[in-house]
Amino acid sequence: MRIGTAVALGLMLAFQTARPGGSDESAVKDVVAQYLAAREHRDAAAVGALLTDDADQLTSSGEWRRGRDAIVRGTLQSSERTGGTRTITIETVRFPMRNVAIADGRYELTSAQDGRRAMWTSFLFVRSGDHWRISAIRNMLPAAAPAPAK
Repeated sequence: MRIGTAVALGLMLAFQTARPGGSDESAVKDVVAQYLAAREHRDAAAVGALLTDDADQLTSSGEWRRGRDAIVRGTLQSSERTGGTRTITIETVRFPMRNVAIADGRYELTSAQDGRRAMWTSFLFVRSGDHWRISAIRNMLPAAAPAPAK
């Protein structure tokens, strides 16, 4: 067998086995729910337990938080500063590899002082043993629609 054919077959097998079932999708969504609950309760240990050691986060304001401690600290400071109610509705979860998941959804923050702020969020998860952990978070403000051409 030629090397190119062997590589192609290996990649096909990898992608065929990289399709976890519905229980993995539910588990990923559950981690997002746990993340929101931990933020709501200002529980640093619970937030930290959901993250990988080397996790990072890019906030909608452009702040990079690198590492578990920076994310926990920044997340709790942000929750304290803005208050309000956060909701994340995961719309898609896909598994590019067996132990990797990407979850995308709508992220809304509603507060008495700032009203409603609608964003998008993406989470990158890695499986460690039987548990999914957050490896990256990207929060984004939608871009304004382009002006109509004249």
